[in-house]
Amino acid sequence: MRTAYSVETVRAAERELMARLPEGALMQRAAAGLAAACADLLGRVYGCRVVLLVGSGDNGGDALYAGARLARRGAGVAAVLLAPERTHADGLAALRRAGGTTVLVGAAEELILRSDLVVDGIVGIGGSGGLRPEAAALAAVVARSRAAVVAVDLPSGVEADSGEVRGTAVRADLTVTFGTHKPGLLVDPAREYAGSVRLVDIGLDLPAEAELEALQDADVARLLPAPGAESDKYRRGVVGIAAGSARYPGAAVLAVAGALRGGAGAVRYAGPAGDEVLARFPETLVSDGGPRKAGRVQAWVVGPGVGDDADAVAEVLEADVPVLVDADGLRLADRDAVRGRTAPTLMTPHAGEAAALLGVRREEVEAARLAAVRELAASYRATVLLKGATTLVAAPEVGSVAVRVNATGTPWLATAGSGDVLSGLAGSLLASGLDGRDAGSVAAYLHGLAGRFAAEGAPTVAHAVADELGAAWRGVFPSGFRGR
Repeated sequence: MRTAYSVETVRAAERELMARLPEGALMQRAAAGLAAACADLLGRVYGCRVVLLVGSGDNGGDALYAGARLARRGAGVAAVLLAPERTHADGLAALRRAGGTTVLVGAAEELILRSDLVVDGIVGIGGSGGLRPEAAALAAVVARSRAAVVAVDLPSGVEADSGEVRGTAVRADLTVTFGTHKPGLLVDPAREYAGSVRLVDIGLDLPAEAELEALQDADVARLLPAPGAESDKYRRGVVGIAAGSARYPGAAVLAVAGALRGGAGAVRYAGPAGDEVLARFPETLVSDGGPRKAGRVQAWVVGPGVGDDADAVAEVLEADVPVLVDADGLRLADRDAVRGRTAPTLMTPHAGEAAALLGVRREEVEAARLAAVRELAASYRATVLLKGATTLVAAPEVGSVAVRVNATGTPWLATAGSGDVLSGLAGSLLASGLDGRDAGSVAAYLHGLAGRFAAEGAPTVAHAVADELGAAWRGVFPSGFRGR
């Protein structure tokens, strides 16, 4: 599992470690890792032209020491000093001893445009509020260059804790981060500025509970439900689907498709699209009497394509089992009814739906996704899965439980009905016994992988994503796995 920690947590761990190490040793560890990453990216160091963009803090010091290492290997290294009077003195001396040169900002443009590599050490993890004009101008020059760009700890102009980008920011090909990931490296919109991320271990002792965490194959494999020898379809869990309408019968079909591949033993469908569901999935248990008369379930999914059927949404919210609310259900659900539920609730909005629930503009949610998902989870006392290029899953215990982040998807997943498949999948995982946070994050992970498999670099459709869920499920297990 990848974890990310806040600036405050990282700073505290750094102080504790520096108190036990010789002066400057921690920066040397970081600089060594940074220089190695730069050398790997270049392939050949000797004769390459390297430009360091050096701010006033330790971030600039890391860049200077790394530049000195590259200069000793034969690179031509020039440091652009944005704050000459506050440049890290020892790092600057090391660069000069190694044969590196320094220039002021006014002479930087030509150097950058002729360089092979630019190292962004303008602002460290404590930066906020966007780049100052002089730094923003340099970032614009870097964007015009053909140089490879390596960011030190995180790209300058992005905010470490929130993932927000306020104005111009450096867009890196590679970010070399120290000790741990920072939230901004995993969360959009900042994530798209980071490029590939390389983590350098510098020996930080960090708390067990992180601010953010990202599941990996082994974590998902551990969480996925597996039937035992004594299992039957009811012991494995039954998920109810209240979805679809005369206008949107396909939403019901797609939600059922996701649910059937989600680990529960059976799927009950309650809604007006029963004929369409049975035609595609004859194994579905169909009821035409509404959610209350559908029979016993261990979890409900409500909302995809229900149109204005507020009664179905209200009936499901009254059930004393876990409930996933999506799409039209988010619009129709009474906030107090959601807050008052004693059984778990999982809400799965996209940015536009989240904005409507919060009473803000969509752009505000997209600019501050981490803050938005936390606010929604706290406001509704529910687990919230915020869809997007990176999916965020926040539990109602905001501040005490890490937000999960998932980036397994592909832009081709932005297609009609894809979210309906995700809802059915997550609802089935709820019915099989996973809690809301695990069900949402595991579903997002598998859904993203299935989207990649279905697309293979070309447009795909929602039912093809559902068809690939089995392959995604099998793919998270080690080679040769034969079941538990």
